[in-house]
Amino acid sequence: MSEPDSAQIYLTTPQAFDLAEFAPQLEAVLDAVPVICVRISLTTTDERALSQAADSLREICHARDVAIVIDDHYRMVKTHGLDGVHLNSSSRHVREARAELGNDAIVGAYCGNSKHAGMTAAEIGTDYISFGPIGDSALGDGSVANAELFQWWSEMIEVPVVAEGNATLDSIAAVKDHIDFLCVGSEIWSTTEGPVAALQAIVAKLR
Repeated sequence: MSEPDSAQIYLTTPQAFDLAEFAPQLEAVLDAVPVICVRISLTTTDERALSQAADSLREICHARDVAIVIDDHYRMVKTHGLDGVHLNSSSRHVREARAELGNDAIVGAYCGNSKHAGMTAAEIGTDYISFGPIGDSALGDGSVANAELFQWWSEMIEVPVVAEGNATLDSIAAVKDHIDFLCVGSEIWSTTEGPVAALQAIVAKLR
């Protein structure tokens, strides 16, 4: 993969949505802004709802040559023609996912702000590592993945790195020179100006 001039956009869906309302929103965003990958991030455990979302959003993404992955449910990837899985449990299920999906599928892992977790996941076969949150959070112990972590990773490790979580224009500016992908979701879907305008402002900051 040739390295772009700036980080590419990796988009997550809302954690809950009405498919009939969200599908045209996603289409509008993908038609307006270059996106490298979409991640289905529904928190529901309703297999039927997940399957319907996977099938509908896959068609939207693949029609635009955009990859689509799903949070954690790697056994749904082949069934629904998805491109891979994003594991939120660091390196815990990387080997199982890779064995299930093969070498051509995307397997990514979220590793918080831990260098050790990131290196472990990278060593056992992830295609990318995601660190975050990059903006201040009241969740957990309030830890963030700072610019120094991304700079170290980009200088020392070849596996691509994603920044995600509580992305603000300031936190994006701090990490943008050290990341391959910027992951955003709630930062655009819940805005008053609408997702297209919100994402365009983020892309402008990356440039």
